[in-house]
Amino acid sequence: MDFLRSIGITEIVIQFMLVNAILGLSIYLTLYTGMFSLANAGFMAVGAYVGVILTQNFDLPLGVGLTGGMVAAGLLAIPIGLPVLRLRDIYLAIATIGFGEVVRILILNFDEIASSITGQNVRLTRGALGITGIPKVVETGHLVLFLVIAVYLIIRLHRSRFGRAMAAIRQDEQAAATMGINVVYVKNIVFILSAVLAAAAGALKAHLTRTISPGDYGFDQAVSILAYAVLGGTSTWLGPIIGGFVLSALPELLREFKQYRGLVNGTILLLVIVYLPGGLVNPAAWRRVWRQARGGARQRFPRAETG
Repeated sequence: MDFLRSIGITEIVIQFMLVNAILGLSIYLTLYTGMFSLANAGFMAVGAYVGVILTQNFDLPLGVGLTGGMVAAGLLAIPIGLPVLRLRDIYLAIATIGFGEVVRILILNFDEIASSITGQNVRLTRGALGITGIPKVVETGHLVLFLVIAVYLIIRLHRSRFGRAMAAIRQDEQAAATMGINVVYVKNIVFILSAVLAAAAGALKAHLTRTISPGDYGFDQAVSILAYAVLGGTSTWLGPIIGGFVLSALPELLREFKQYRGLVNGTILLLVIVYLPGGLVNPAAWRRVWRQARGGARQRFPRAETG
């Protein structure tokens, strides 16, 4: 622990690393099923606001706020997923980005809309100012426990018949439907599970930062969540976790570079994308890099022929 502190990795940084790992797992589920969805930032906002309102306005415990945020996001994912998941690739990404923006704008104007409907002064989301003074009730142990449970459930899911259906849809959706897999059902369930995980991360993070605002859940956040999975890789559940850890720790590790920190951070990401397109956790990519390195070494230093 002393070594981590010496390089800038304090307990609060570790907590954000764990939260971002959960976010990485949330988008991993949809990518593993072949869905390029960027709705996670919107569901993260739902989980954060519902969780905070329950704990701050109604003095309920963290468990109730966390559960409430997850349930709210899961229920919202049902009517959103049914029409949106009929789209594919970039069209699905654009539609889910639009969903995130709708959520952000609704949160921004929720108090005004609710006040005009009820005729009373409603102050729940507090508009652009956001909610402050949120009780910091999340501990590192809570995050570790939640992440372990999420990983365990995902492993069990992969080993189940449903998990094999997810993999089949990713490889060839039409072939999966021909084999008798209910593609619409599987994709919607995965979309709901992804929303629930993103909402949980939002609720947990809100009780760490102690302040939230609609601007925290815009397009930048959606791209950041995608980056966790891209950097770590989506060939296994471990990839998004490593990606979340690395991208959360890099700003602290590169603190000494000061104004060049962004340049170094971007260079590292570019190198990973170019030389490890499958992500950091991709054995096949590492073997390819190793073979290329050995081939280059043999060309530079050929063995001397013995007479």
